[in-house]
Amino acid sequence: MVELTTEQFEAAKVRGEARMRGPRAARAHYDAGRNRVIIRLTTGVEIGFAPRDVEGLQHASSDDLRAIEVEPLGLGIHFPNLDVDLYVPALLEGILGSKRWMAALLGSAGGRTRTAAKAAASRENGKRGGRPRKVAGADEG
Repeated sequence: MVELTTEQFEAAKVRGEARMRGPRAARAHYDAGRNRVIIRLTTGVEIGFAPRDVEGLQHASSDDLRAIEVEPLGLGIHFPNLDVDLYVPALLEGILGSKRWMAALLGSAGGRTRTAAKAAASRENGKRGGRPRKVAGADEG
C-alpha cells in the first residue's frame, strides 16, 4: 500500500474539489436518429459525439449504446454492455480515447491529408526513383 504525505493528500483534495466545481454529467442518452451520444451537463450545456469517434464505442450496436449510466459524481459515464467508461472532463477537452488510440487516429488522418507540399515532395521523390527499396537481410544498424 502506498502512503501519502499530508501535503500530497491536501494537493489531491484541492484537485478533486476543483473538478467538482466544473461541469459534470447530469444525464446521458443515445440519440439513434442522429447517431450521437448526448450528455447534458450540470451547467445546462449539452455535448454530443458520434460513437465511431470514441475508443471502445466504434463498433457498438444501438442497443449497447442505449444502456448508459451517469456515475454518481457526474465525472464519468458508463456503458455497462460494453464495459466502457468515459471521463467527462477529458471529453470536454476533446480527448476521446487513450493517448495511443488518439495518436493512431490522428496519424492515419495526417497520412490521408493532401496538400500541395506533399504532392511536390512526392513528385521530387519520384524523380529520384521513389522510396529506396528494402534489401532483404540488410543490416539496419
